[in-house]
Amino acid sequence: MEKRGMGRRRFMKLSGAGLVAAGAVDLVGCATAKPKPEGATSGIRYFDRFGVTEALLAEVLSAAMSRGADSADVFFQHRVSAGLGLQDGAVNRSSAQVALGVGVRAVKGDQQGYGFTEDLSLPAILECARTAAAIADGPARPGPQRFHVAGTLPDRYPVQVRWEDVRAEQTMPMLSGLEARVLASDSRVRKVNINFGDEYGAVLVADSTGRIVEDLQPMTRLIVQCTAEQDGRRETGYYNVAARAGLEYYDADRLARLVREAVGRTTILFEAVPAPAGEMPVVLAAGSSGILLHEAIGHGMEADFNRKNVSIFSDKIGKPVAHPFVNIVDDATLANARGAINVDDEGNPAGVTHLVENGILSTYLHDSVSARHYGVKPTGNGRRESYQFAPIPRMRATYMLPGPHAKEEIVASVKKGIFCSNFTNGQVNIGAGDFTFYVKNGYLIEDGKLTRPVKDVNVIGNGPKVLEKIDMVADDLVIDEGGWTCGKDGQGVPVSQGIPTVRVASITVGGQGKA
Repeated sequence: MEKRGMGRRRFMKLSGAGLVAAGAVDLVGCATAKPKPEGATSGIRYFDRFGVTEALLAEVLSAAMSRGADSADVFFQHRVSAGLGLQDGAVNRSSAQVALGVGVRAVKGDQQGYGFTEDLSLPAILECARTAAAIADGPARPGPQRFHVAGTLPDRYPVQVRWEDVRAEQTMPMLSGLEARVLASDSRVRKVNINFGDEYGAVLVADSTGRIVEDLQPMTRLIVQCTAEQDGRRETGYYNVAARAGLEYYDADRLARLVREAVGRTTILFEAVPAPAGEMPVVLAAGSSGILLHEAIGHGMEADFNRKNVSIFSDKIGKPVAHPFVNIVDDATLANARGAINVDDEGNPAGVTHLVENGILSTYLHDSVSARHYGVKPTGNGRRESYQFAPIPRMRATYMLPGPHAKEEIVASVKKGIFCSNFTNGQVNIGAGDFTFYVKNGYLIEDGKLTRPVKDVNVIGNGPKVLEKIDMVADDLVIDEGGWTCGKDGQGVPVSQGIPTVRVASITVGGQGKA
């Protein structure tokens, strides 16, 4: 299928439109609930309730191969999601959504044919298969005669209290308690917005080799936004958490952190001064600064961009792209992380992909199509937003491994620069890697010390060049727990990212003060 060009793409955004508040409340059912696995399984278990059988899959895949495709797969999805918003002590937003459908893909060389439907009857799915099959024009190839299990599969997001068993009566006390705690934590806080979401469901992938796998996939997110006022001036900030987990995820420590971070990131803005402008050293804080790594560098390592010679990394395999102490991975295995997956959306095993090893670019992020093109194994990065889309190479949890330095050492090494704490917006040109990022919170570094807070700072640069200019990497890796959603080719998928504290020798800073 034809794919739209990326051009200048929007920055990876946070999931959810609203925001959330937290109190240390008991979670109903957590104390007595028994763990209920949500992971991947071989064969048909979840989707038998929708009439999916191996005979149906075999007939559909045979139809998808009927015109000579090299391979084919079928992807079923069921997803039930719900959301609640709280403001001024009352629910002001409520939503529920159910997605159920199937997509059929046929692959011929580097080309893909795709059809999808919400009608799970055999005639409707066969019509999708025939639509997909039209990508090829040759003699039919046989579909699978029997299906085989995928072997031992991981369970990376175990759940104790499943979302399908949770009712609003259990979540509302938590949200109300959050709001009360945020308002009580600082007299300057005037308004609190809360957004809470959860979802459950499953996917099933079967392909023309006879492989079949199901994966049960929970998800939740909680966002707290607050507005504070001081001397007639208003500031707004937020904090959020997200995971593939159940209700037990919202323990007392996590809820307390939501309150502390949301209020702290807001009220510090009253002390902020304009940042200087010009070229200067920039220190990226551990954690959410990984967004710059994801956007300005990670997308350029997705194999489809390189296969089409769009990425600046297209000729860099086996070549140095960073200092020897820089190591970057894309990881599907982080327990309960938002970006974790047991298998990708092609049914391939999902593990850890080592992108940069000791400063050398070692591989790209591959789906099955790009892996076949390059003559390598898929890396488990074939992902899709839903059954309405064919899979493409996507990140999962992308982060830099710890390095040989200490945070204090890095900060002390900068005479005059900027410490970037939280990024909130930006744009990236995937081909060239040029970026503009907006820093919501940060600090001046003066004579090796963090001094005055700054806000509303733009950093402008080129991703590959910034990678080359990372000259110190600390040992304090933090995986950000926020609810990030990555957009590409009109599709959004949940991801995670992280980074240790790092120093970039120089980046252009767009501020208002004097350099």
